[in-house]
Amino acid sequence: MKRAAFLNVSRPGSGTPRGGFRLADRLRRSQFPLHLLLCAYVAVTLFPLGWLLLSSFKTNREITVDTWALPKRLDFANYRAAWETAHIGRYALNSLVVTLSACLLTLVLASATAFALSRMRYRGLSTRLYAFVLAGLIVPPSAVFIPLYRLVTDLGLIDTLPSLILVYCTYALPITVFILHAFMRSVPPELEEAGVADGLGAAGLFARVVLPVTAPALVTVFILAFIGNWNEYIFAQLFVTTESLRTLPTGMATFNDGYRTNFSSLSAAFIISIAPVLAVYLFLQRQIIDGMTAGSVKG
Repeated sequence: MKRAAFLNVSRPGSGTPRGGFRLADRLRRSQFPLHLLLCAYVAVTLFPLGWLLLSSFKTNREITVDTWALPKRLDFANYRAAWETAHIGRYALNSLVVTLSACLLTLVLASATAFALSRMRYRGLSTRLYAFVLAGLIVPPSAVFIPLYRLVTDLGLIDTLPSLILVYCTYALPITVFILHAFMRSVPPELEEAGVADGLGAAGLFARVVLPVTAPALVTVFILAFIGNWNEYIFAQLFVTTESLRTLPTGMATFNDGYRTNFSSLSAAFIISIAPVLAVYLFLQRQIIDGMTAGSVKG
């Protein structure tokens, strides 16, 4: 009897795993079309990049004779030609200086502004200032080309890299303040109360309490600003005309005009131009995802 009772009790439980497996199997089957669509999207997205990478190791004859064939050997001569002859290295260095400087300046100014707006005691004034900052999001760049050009000229910064740094920082501030403001408003007040109890002032709370908590958001906005600044073309073409001061997008346009039929060197130059952005994203992809998901949860 005891054995029978044991069997009767265990029988319903033994059916639960089979039901769970059937449910998981149905979920996998229902998600299969979505996974198939995502795989197709990834293939279409990565195919041009893969073709560009393979072409950068070929000669022009290999590209024209058989476009889809693999390179016969890994020859970095195209990369050396693009780096030295076409001055891609100099353009890349200019872009790196401008991009990093603008990103760091944006983070410093935007984090301080977001902290002040999120902790301001006068709610009405804080709301009006916050709306004034966000108004920059609705101003198209084309509407301020002439005023910005006259302002940069009057400041004596035309045809210099600092002009690009200041303009890039100005346009990145509204969205950066918007993201950081949302994060800082979600910081538990108990953390700041503990900091005040330890004798921290406003600057200490900002540097030692709020900034570490908003690190995922800082990384996220840094990557967004880095990609936008690295690929920016219009302002770089408008404010900088000296050949030695060109950034990578404007330098690539000049290089494309001069090497229009040199497909192998063009492919190598394009790979060099996108490599820094890919490297930054690959190294910081976890922080980017954490920042975006945290922002979606904290609102």
